Amino acid sequence: MSSSLEIMVQHHDTLTVETRGPGLTDITREVAACVRTSGVRDGLCTLLVLHTSASLVIQENADPSVRADLQKVLSRLVPEGKGYEHDAEGPDDMPAHARSALTATSLSIPVQEGELRLGTWQAIYLWEHRHRAHSRRIAVAVLGE
Repeated sequence: MSSSLEIMVQHHDTLTVETRGPGLTDITREVAACVRTSGVRDGLCTLLVLHTSASLVIQENADPSVRADLQKVLSRLVPEGKGYEHDAEGPDDMPAHARSALTATSLSIPVQEGELRLGTWQAIYLWEHRHRAHSRRIAVAVLGE
C-alpha cells in the first residue's frame, strides 16, 4: 500500500502598483506572476490592498467603458465637497475612504493547475480613489499544494 504526502505551500509577496489618479489599474499579470512563483498548483490566492483610500475589484477586462462607468457611478454615490469632517488631505480624502469602504479591500481567487481561476472576461484591478498618483502596496498570499 502506497500513500502520497501532500505538502501545503505558503507563499507571500507584496506588489507595488503606481497609479495615475482615479480609476482602475489592471494587476492581473502581476498577481498571476506571484502565483507562478509560488509553485502552487491548486489552492487559493488572497490579496489585500494595504491602504484605506484604494480598493480591489474583479471586473470586465474587454470593454473599457465598463471601468469608466463604474468610476462615474461611485463618484455619484460618494460625491466630493459634501462637508465631510475628515478633509485633512484635501476634498478627495474622505470620499476616497468611503469609496474604499463600499468596495473591497481584499479578494480571494481560486488557483487551479497553477493558474488564477478567472472567467473569460475578468481581470483583477486596483481601484485608486484619490486624485493624485500614488504608489500602492498589495499583500499577496498563495496557499495550496
